[in-house]
Amino acid sequence: MRLLNAIDEGHFSFEQLKDRLGEAERRPSTRSLRRYLAILADAGFPWHFDRASNTYRFADGYSLKRLELNGSELFGLVALRAISASLGGALGTYVDEVTAKLVGSAGKSARDRVAAPSPVSFRLSEIRLDRQGEKAFALCSAAERSARSVSFAYQDKEGQRTKRIADPYGFVVSSGRVYCVAYDHDRRDKRVFAVDNIFDPVMLARTFVKPASFSLDTFASASISGVLHSDETTEVRVRFAPRVAKAAAAARIVAERAIVPQEDGSVEIAYGVADVDELVRWVLGWGAQAEVVAPTAVRDRIRMLLAEVASKYELARN
Repeated sequence: MRLLNAIDEGHFSFEQLKDRLGEAERRPSTRSLRRYLAILADAGFPWHFDRASNTYRFADGYSLKRLELNGSELFGLVALRAISASLGGALGTYVDEVTAKLVGSAGKSARDRVAAPSPVSFRLSEIRLDRQGEKAFALCSAAERSARSVSFAYQDKEGQRTKRIADPYGFVVSSGRVYCVAYDHDRRDKRVFAVDNIFDPVMLARTFVKPASFSLDTFASASISGVLHSDETTEVRVRFAPRVAKAAAAARIVAERAIVPQEDGSVEIAYGVADVDELVRWVLGWGAQAEVVAPTAVRDRIRMLLAEVASKYELARN
């Protein structure tokens, strides 16, 4: 950090950098200082040597002390703060803390802009973890960063608890809940755990190596919620009425989809999904404006589901 701050000031030569770093500890050697500079370059800090002034400095416009934001970047910062407010809970706090640091490094105009009422509003599911859930998320996220296994008790939907040992690979936030994607040692496969159903987590001494081929985005790409996974996907074709065609096409619920506009203004979209029932529930949310056209098995599933729903309302009327 002392080296970064010295470069940020922009008026130190190579030997003067040695003196600056030697204020709190012995003066580094030429070889050590060159290694420190190489590490900063590899980390993406845009420092350079200005031959005219014989000093080390950052590229024009870059500073650790002050961010110069253009209009689009400033809007992104405002949007980021709006997202933190919508999320709430621990995740919202984490995002807000990062935003506050960025705002603190920006100019007065940027700080005033972010402090003003936001011009963008996000309708996200608020995330509220109880104390036990907050503790589980904090420990599992720390274990993911340090690549260490976790032991915990997990409560399933039926209320049954089992002991698990898992390697946290990442997290999915969906419908107001936080899920941990991890390798389950007993099941010898990847599993998804709702963080608020994890009890008594303990970080173990054993470490793990996340497979280089694993991608959290790819893992969650075939699920609307992001938490249902399958090695194979099922193609389901849905036709949306003209009045909702644009909205349906804009809803990127899964990565694998093909959009085919129709002559009457409607649109037919083919989805590759990991769980058919999940898509069925989503399609029914469009009411009569959406119809599954294939495969037949999914149409039959919807017909049976609607019959069950209709029977409940018939009983209620009688």
